[in-house]
Amino acid sequence: MSLGHIVLSSGRSIRLTELRMSSTYGGMLEGYPCKRINDRKVSWLQRQAEHAFPSRPVHLVPPSREYPDETAGAFGPVEVLPSVACIGVFDSTALDPTMDGSSLVVAWFQPAPEVPAGEDADHALHGIHWEELAQDYEL
Repeated sequence: MSLGHIVLSSGRSIRLTELRMSSTYGGMLEGYPCKRINDRKVSWLQRQAEHAFPSRPVHLVPPSREYPDETAGAFGPVEVLPSVACIGVFDSTALDPTMDGSSLVVAWFQPAPEVPAGEDADHALHGIHWEELAQDYEL
């Protein structure tokens, strides 16, 4: 059973089969969101995906970054990532017709805790280059 379907810009249909979400800034006890903190959060999300799914390829969608306050504090300007960090496992038909399917783990940030599906899915997810990133598998 899939949690959602997305049609990529290439026309390929992919299925979301597993989704993990967490608050981007959950547990942040001091300081404020800035480039240094956000770079760590982005790297951490990619490492989490690689650790959770070591036998599958992982793709990190570069997050959008907003700068709501032009004044710089001790750590530089305020820089904000979308509020939800996501790791999703996507499947599709095989790239090689002799295989059973293809799979890709995707890490991304989005503004709300919603299951990405259809046209409502984050625009960056629609642009995934499946043929270059996914890996075929046999059942």
